Amino acid sequence: MNGSRILATGHHQPATILTNDELAAMVDTSDEWIRQRVGIRTRHVAGPDESVTDLATHAAAKALAASGLDPAAVDLVLVATCTQTERAPNVASRVAARLGVPGGALMDVGVSCSGFTHALALADHAIRAGAATNALVVGADRMTAVTDWTDRTTCVLTGDGAGAAVVGAAAEAEIGPVLWGSAPELGDAVRIEGEPARFAQDGQTVYRWATTRLPGIARQVCERGGVRPEELAAVVLHQANLRIVEPVARRLGAVNAIVARDVVESGNTSAASVPLALSKLLERGEVAKGAPMLLFGFGGNLSYAGMIVRCP
Repeated sequence: MNGSRILATGHHQPATILTNDELAAMVDTSDEWIRQRVGIRTRHVAGPDESVTDLATHAAAKALAASGLDPAAVDLVLVATCTQTERAPNVASRVAARLGVPGGALMDVGVSCSGFTHALALADHAIRAGAATNALVVGADRMTAVTDWTDRTTCVLTGDGAGAAVVGAAAEAEIGPVLWGSAPELGDAVRIEGEPARFAQDGQTVYRWATTRLPGIARQVCERGGVRPEELAAVVLHQANLRIVEPVARRLGAVNAIVARDVVESGNTSAASVPLALSKLLERGEVAKGAPMLLFGFGGNLSYAGMIVRCP
């Protein structure tokens, strides 16, 4: 086998939906203010008994069922998250136990908003190297658990959810080479810290970094994947907010691509945002099989990871 490919995807969101009007009753904001600044209308909020593991397991189970693989065929489970509360056992091992995956390597990947694309690259590398045959890659975060509901600049952003992909060995590579990196000198611009842990960010720093540096990096991702931006069928960026998603996609030059805008209904779900948006896009059948798509995660640390993948 010369590479790997995505076999199937799945996603899960909590049933409770928090609207902008409901949020305006909690903090000094309004539906108009939120839509103008970040483009978000609603977000899903996990209940007190819904853990990161619960979210991850539901999404992973859907992806695994869609792939047709038996859990015993999975020999690598990677869960990208930054909101887990337990240090051990990790979320990956809990997901594996619930799904009946009998063994293999089980790892959590902590790269915040770009965690899923980092994890997808690691799965691709492991399969190419012969260290794994089938991988379950999940992005799951419960961002509302670390939200400061008195801070209107951040509480309007966050939502909860999970997305997953099953990745298998392939004769021809359908997951392109990753381009990843970071700007650690700006890492404090996005934080989840303190006791209790709370999400905070320097919004202007993140906005300038994302809208000025990332379009050029995204074009380099396309070059590595052997695709011109205008050939892309879909662009799935980290769903930070529309004021970042739309300018980055426009400056990339992906003029013929469907641009995922799941942030409008889901908010910023951190590591879950790319697989959540991707799974919904594929579920709607908006991308032709084999068409090239850009997956590009970015955010906390400030880190990024992107690759070209072929639609399963």
